[in-house]
Amino acid sequence: MENVLTEEQVNQALKRKRIKARINKIIVMALVYFVLLLMYLPLIYITIYSFTTSKTTGIWGGFSFDNYTTLFNYKGNLVAQKIWNAAKNTALVALSAALVSTILGALGAIGIYYTRKKWIRSTLEYVNQIPVVNAEIVTAVALCVLFVILSKAFGWERSFLTLVIGHVVLSLPYVVLSVEPKLEQMDPSIYEAAMDLGATQTQALFKVIIPDIVPGILTGFLLSITLSLDDYVITAFTRPTVGGFDTISTYVDAATAKGPLPTQLRAFTAILFAVILIVMIIMNIRNAKKSNALNKKEKNKNA
Repeated sequence: MENVLTEEQVNQALKRKRIKARINKIIVMALVYFVLLLMYLPLIYITIYSFTTSKTTGIWGGFSFDNYTTLFNYKGNLVAQKIWNAAKNTALVALSAALVSTILGALGAIGIYYTRKKWIRSTLEYVNQIPVVNAEIVTAVALCVLFVILSKAFGWERSFLTLVIGHVVLSLPYVVLSVEPKLEQMDPSIYEAAMDLGATQTQALFKVIIPDIVPGILTGFLLSITLSLDDYVITAFTRPTVGGFDTISTYVDAATAKGPLPTQLRAFTAILFAVILIVMIIMNIRNAKKSNALNKKEKNKNA
């Protein structure tokens, strides 16, 4: 005889299934919040201790805005001057490298996409992905060795140019990877139509292809800036050997090697964290509004 489940047994099985699903959801959410806590706890910790003048974090010396006032009123304050100088250098390197990477990466992605022979295209795509999966220290050491050889052969010392080249090598593959999907989404008949209507290849490039892939180019540009701002390894191996050129990452490394984190640097970190957090909140709100507007339009069309 066939086993027939009663209504009560079915309800109990469904109840157990719902409880199991709820427990799994709680575990997953707990892990997500735990990872987020590990990510943001150091930033919150630094932000809290940016409001005290105690030189050692973990020891509260009373609430004060002195770290912020000395950070902005930096005349006669060598530490604050070094922080702002490092911030200026970091921004200059990031913007320079991002600009060069975006131009070369966009043109490189277009060249790869329109390569006729598949094996050449596949080879170029594979070569482009090597720096992405490769350890950054390997790239940094290779660049350092190259610049040492050039220094001995031609007398070219490491300078701002070598630092920018290092950051371009770091971010260029990511620009190519950002632009390629937009090229894949583009209708190839538009380019062919432009050529049929008498446009030159250069005119078709700047008036048809590039306007279509602008979102990918902007994504690559922003990604390049992020990678450059965040980099330490390549910066340490390619920065100028003379002149005391520091970015934020190299300055923090040098400052913490001599002692505790400077109090003004805590304030600078807190301000940077707050600015990025505000920008991300604004961007998420704008994206949510756009998404809601699109959903309303779709509902109105379907109605």
